[in-house]
Amino acid sequence: MIRSATPDDVPVIHTLIRELAEYEKAAEEARASEEQLREALFGERPAAFAHLAVDEESGEPVGFALWFLSFSTWRGVHGIYLEDLYVRPEARGGGHGRALLAELARICGERGYERLEWSVLNWNRPAIGFYEALGARPQDEWTVYRLTDDALKALGAAG
Repeated sequence: MIRSATPDDVPVIHTLIRELAEYEKAAEEARASEEQLREALFGERPAAFAHLAVDEESGEPVGFALWFLSFSTWRGVHGIYLEDLYVRPEARGGGHGRALLAELARICGERGYERLEWSVLNWNRPAIGFYEALGARPQDEWTVYRLTDDALKALGAAG
């Protein structure tokens, strides 16, 4: 079962984010607080959205998708950028990841969005195989760049 997150879900989303960061071997980089997530997801101007995969027997969340709107200047419409997709190891293979992606694809169709995009670590072969089996294709001609921390501050200060 997939459902939209509510403010009461912030603690479990925070926990799932930390689990994802550990899986991706970057636990020290997951610094968002519950308060930051609450504001980003449910504040006056939400910057992101989340859906939960819930185990039908226990009613417990077993995974999540956290996403935000992107925009294609070439197509002239919004899309969805999937920031995080995570299913707990014990729940993998149960269709939860596919159901989360299907819900985002449904939202795209309903709203006229023409893209659903995300990034995957190049060592995460199980995820890559899963995505490709769904029909997703890597965008090999693009390289992601990122400014953070000191480099971001230095560029901002340079004006």
